[in-house]
Amino acid sequence: MSDSSFLPSANPPTWLGVMGGGQLGRMFVQAAQAMGYRVAVLESSADCPAGQVAEQLIATSYEDDAGLDALAAQCVAVTTEFENVPADSLGRLAQQIFVAPNAHGVSVAQDRIAEKAFFVDCAAKSGVMPAPHKVIASLEDIDAIADDLLPGILKTVRMGYDGKGQVRVQSRDDVRAAFASMHGVTCLLEKMLPLAYEVSVLTARGADGASVVYPIAENVHRDGILFTTTVPGPNVAPERARQAQDAARAIVAELGYVGVLCIEFFVLADGSLVVNEMAPRPHNSGHYTMDACVTSQFAQQVRAMARLPLGDVRQHSPAVMLNILGDVWFEGAGDTETVREPAWDRVLALPGANLHLYGKDDPRRGRKMGHVTFVAPTLEEAGRQLQAACAILGIAL
Repeated sequence: MSDSSFLPSANPPTWLGVMGGGQLGRMFVQAAQAMGYRVAVLESSADCPAGQVAEQLIATSYEDDAGLDALAAQCVAVTTEFENVPADSLGRLAQQIFVAPNAHGVSVAQDRIAEKAFFVDCAAKSGVMPAPHKVIASLEDIDAIADDLLPGILKTVRMGYDGKGQVRVQSRDDVRAAFASMHGVTCLLEKMLPLAYEVSVLTARGADGASVVYPIAENVHRDGILFTTTVPGPNVAPERARQAQDAARAIVAELGYVGVLCIEFFVLADGSLVVNEMAPRPHNSGHYTMDACVTSQFAQQVRAMARLPLGDVRQHSPAVMLNILGDVWFEGAGDTETVREPAWDRVLALPGANLHLYGKDDPRRGRKMGHVTFVAPTLEEAGRQLQAACAILGIAL
């Protein structure tokens, strides 16, 4: 049975809290409100996307003790929408209220060295290993790189996302130059593998140990940022999908995680599976669940943190999700460049189009501004509508 103190209530209201004010927090807030909760957001920016829709915004830093204590006093449970919220802050909150995910799970996902070590340690249960890798903390480490680790990708250990903090390297000299450009912070060198495609597995686990796994999503990236997600993945063989889902179940259980977790895998040219990284929160590649599944990833996040039964993850329609970056607001180039609102009316005229904008008033190139998900009776039809939307928005395919 669920703890009655976590159930939604209008009088007195039941409050949930979220650390982070970005678009993932915004969609979490909207899902929680639809289920009858009120939501408090802790974020330093006064005009953040989540704060625009939440009942309360605590405008302070993630490390402000007074702000954390105010959030804990208001809410029965707290979650995070941003993987770089300090784990220590989550630990402080957990001394007062229920926090999901907990500090341990977030701290592992925040640190590439800890994350890779965790993947290696649980490989006996998950059946999947990460790419060969080496910690680079000094010039001596670079000298000691094994020949078979190159070419590779040098990644900062912390604070990397959407392709940031990553440099492709072909030789030790490249590694030295990249290491210097990163100001000598500790990095991880990962061997570059013959990638066929990338998939992500969205999973959720409750405090009672029950877990669910969504259908496998196949992703395409451009410049390190997610471009499209297609579900079901057109290249994903059934046995590979089962392997990835089984691995995700093992990983989330071994981590003792409560909440929504996204795990990215590489499928190599020979068909083998390699675990890449995980995000301790809902994920860009899971946005399709809002329009194509019985339970969205954000509603699932609410259920997990409020100790409610996890929701049905069935996908009722094939779907393709298109990430919308600030680039589509710009027309022309150089002195003739202008900024105008995209033709959303034409996009919404397309069958199966579902538009989600994030409330950001400053479009910038490369900035995530929203997404469009196309649902259709067939994946081919959803793909055709995606192509039509790209033509309207001026996005090259």
